[in-house]
Amino acid sequence: MINVNVFRKNKEIHAFEISGHAESGPYGYDLVCAGVSAVSFGAVNAVIKLCQIELTIDQAGEGGYLYVEIPSPLPDEKKIRTQLIFEAMLVSLQTIERDYNKFIKINES
Repeated sequence: MINVNVFRKNKEIHAFEISGHAESGPYGYDLVCAGVSAVSFGAVNAVIKLCQIELTIDQAGEGGYLYVEIPSPLPDEKKIRTQLIFEAMLVSLQTIERDYNKFIKINES
């Protein structure tokens, strides 16, 4: 199962962690894993490129783990853009969870 933990401070996303494997299909054909990877890495890459900030990123060498932390403080414009991108990522992950809840669980704290 993929576990997504979203950490908030003052209702804003401060960091998130994605761990585990969906195992919803054979290696290379796991649509849940592919979807979660595409959504999360797409959001991270968008923040780096569009907001021009350095995120703290920790990844496992063979996959199955991603931790991302947003630096603080950020200028207001960059903060707003970063939050919007990561909130959109969360909506996409929640859509995956709604349809494939045997393979992905999202927790917010």
